[in-house]
Amino acid sequence: MKQIPLLLLVPLCLCHPAYAADDLLSRANKLFKPIPTKAPPLKANPATAAKLELGRKLFFDPRLSSSQLISCNTCHNVGLAGADLQETSTGHGWQKGPRNSPTVFNAVFDVAQFWDGRAKDLQTQAKGPVQAAVEMNSNPELVVRTLKSIPGYAPLFKAAFPGAKDPVTFDNMAKAIEVFEATLLTPDSPFDRFLKGDAGALNAREKRGLRIFMDKGCAPCHAGTNVGGVDYYPFGVREAPATEIRPAGDTGRFMVTNTESDRYVFKAPSLRNVALTQPYFHSGKVWKLRDAVTVMGSAQLGMTLQDGEVEDTVAFLKSLTGRQPKLPYPLLPPSSDDTPHPQLK
Repeated sequence: MKQIPLLLLVPLCLCHPAYAADDLLSRANKLFKPIPTKAPPLKANPATAAKLELGRKLFFDPRLSSSQLISCNTCHNVGLAGADLQETSTGHGWQKGPRNSPTVFNAVFDVAQFWDGRAKDLQTQAKGPVQAAVEMNSNPELVVRTLKSIPGYAPLFKAAFPGAKDPVTFDNMAKAIEVFEATLLTPDSPFDRFLKGDAGALNAREKRGLRIFMDKGCAPCHAGTNVGGVDYYPFGVREAPATEIRPAGDTGRFMVTNTESDRYVFKAPSLRNVALTQPYFHSGKVWKLRDAVTVMGSAQLGMTLQDGEVEDTVAFLKSLTGRQPKLPYPLLPPSSDDTPHPQLK
């Protein structure tokens, strides 16, 4: 029997569906990591069961706001994929915030918090909205006074921070919330299962979308565990988006660093659960995922994606939806006669 030269076998192998699937999986595993099922350890803030329970209550407690109407969960609703379905969040006195509220789910894997990265971690981030006049409109002194006036919180803080002379502090509030938020993970998405070796976890269209996502140049900014969230990039690399989508007055990270090269630079958002967290971009002006993909094609890649490419990419992005946390709303400790009254103005 005449032997086929080895060099002629190589193209045949490359065309084989099994090879193509293995090639796609190999490439994907070099760029992405699956969401783990357990929260990662936190630097200088080790998790304990007591700290987690306290953080869970504080996350849902609207008394951290001066109006006693707004909690962390208001803008990061755990029933809405950790976001709020608003263009920009509604805060104290029905004020509208300047930016869209990012999801808190899987945020522990981001390089920093907020669109401009001004908070180094979840603990620092937890302090920001509480003090922002446009959000919860409170301050550390009022928060501590409120928490100390609620008898049920004293033993919870003591258990969470044993050995502390005065455990009810603003810093400890933020530490407890950080521990809770770090557990808000969404593992076991179809894409995660694919990364772990289940080739059938993605259908043909989703695999085409993954290949487009990598081949067209989306992955350099949206890689890692969170498929994004690991670095900062200009929004409008090849073409400035419409002013409605990228408002001229919001210069992004430039407002933090005052460095000219950071003008209109933002943290690349995580694309985990992106099909559930509309509207899109820091302005929240784009409501359809396919429109967001089209905008990114022109603004970041300098190309007009074909309809089939957009639909395939959207199909892949939908495969990033993981198992959502199921959390019972906690029973919060009741106020006392000494608890400050709501301030609505």
